[in-house]
Amino acid sequence: MFPKCRTRRDRFPAAASGACPACVRWVLHAMRLTALGASEMDFQRMVAMAFATAVAASADGGIIFTAWNFNGPQGTSNPSIGVGVALAVGGTSANFAAGDPADSGAPTTAENKGWNIASFAAQGSQSGERGVQFSASTHGYDSIAITWHERHSNSASRFVQCQYTVDGTVFTSAGIPNDGIFEAVLGGEVWQSERRVELKGVAGVSGNAKFAVRIVSIFGPGSTQFVPTSPTASYSASGTIRFDLVNIEGVAVPSPAVLALGASGAILASRTRRRAN
Repeated sequence: MFPKCRTRRDRFPAAASGACPACVRWVLHAMRLTALGASEMDFQRMVAMAFATAVAASADGGIIFTAWNFNGPQGTSNPSIGVGVALAVGGTSANFAAGDPADSGAPTTAENKGWNIASFAAQGSQSGERGVQFSASTHGYDSIAITWHERHSNSASRFVQCQYTVDGTVFTSAGIPNDGIFEAVLGGEVWQSERRVELKGVAGVSGNAKFAVRIVSIFGPGSTQFVPTSPTASYSASGTIRFDLVNIEGVAVPSPAVLALGASGAILASRTRRRAN
């Protein structure tokens, strides 16, 4: 039985820029069998299995290639997976507070942190401008998606919007269901259900070193005013929105090394056929 390919970057970082070691080992094994006189059919079958498995593993589902869990003794905005930058934008301020209990990655409860954002806009101004930004290159990935958890204080805006950029400057919500708007339907002071935005098929998102997303507070839909998260509270610019477990994921695009794996197999099979003749 051919072993499960480990092209998944989160399980085998060394495979991030090429074919997985398991597939390479099987191709080398096929070459050895050929040298020992194994049939051409056996060789071709093994190379084909290695190549097909490597390509399939690159497209079998999303890989989290950049993530932020904000965990640590004091908290940190450095990514916990991959390379990226987290920023408080639009004039907001940031500190760290207790993270989502759903985060099982912290060594201790005290080190489970969330990114607490404050200093939002005054009532009736700057809708869609203040919040957080997460930047990460999507080079080598397609079908990009972002997920996150958030917690609103009672007086914070009830609504946020996810926006993205493909040029590093202009942000938009075009192509996102519901215009990228999310509502804190569970109320204040509780963690909302996981948010997810799919950007599969959105032009310019895949393979882009300038890709970034923003999650910003906005007016209530159809209104020119911020709506407080709790119906018994009043909106306040000092309200907070806390973020945790921010993930950017995508489907790995078969790399040149994976494609070369199949080409090498075809060449070797051809050479074997010529020697046999």
